[in-house]
Amino acid sequence: MIHPILTYGNEALRAKAIPIIDINEKILALAENMLETMYASNGVGLAAEQVGRTESICVIDIPPKLEKPECREQNAAIKMPLVLINPQIIATEGEQRDEEGCLSFPQIGVQVTRAFRITALYTDLLGMRQTITAYGLLARALQHELDHLNGVLLIDQMNSVQKLAVAGKLKRLQKLNGAL
Repeated sequence: MIHPILTYGNEALRAKAIPIIDINEKILALAENMLETMYASNGVGLAAEQVGRTESICVIDIPPKLEKPECREQNAAIKMPLVLINPQIIATEGEQRDEEGCLSFPQIGVQVTRAFRITALYTDLLGMRQTITAYGLLARALQHELDHLNGVLLIDQMNSVQKLAVAGKLKRLQKLNGAL
């Protein structure tokens, strides 16, 4: 089932995720629906808050062709799609700055600085605790989706010049969501 994606101005995007205690049929269905929603929207990641849910779960699928060649090899052992339950970043290294977009901010992209390499802990759909180390775009996507799970949005990563450059688009999104 494809869910509508909440956009900027909807207060549900600011909710902090609640840890998942039991991986049951409802959680498995939510993960499947989130993947379907992400693919239908041509996204590479989606957090539960973006579909109006508060569970601590996000999904990511980075097509190899989108990853830089040097990162493609480093991330090769990580099987896509990723479904991360109760994820947390435990280590970061380096820096990357690149264009970042978000399904909750349609047609808005801004340069954002993120860690180049991250190590994250998460629970998989079988209830097993996993550790992954990701580079490049996959590291960026993990950081972005974990931001969502903490109520942090793309606008929070923007400087004042970037906010001014997209102010009209932000106001339209807020108006659509009754925030103005």
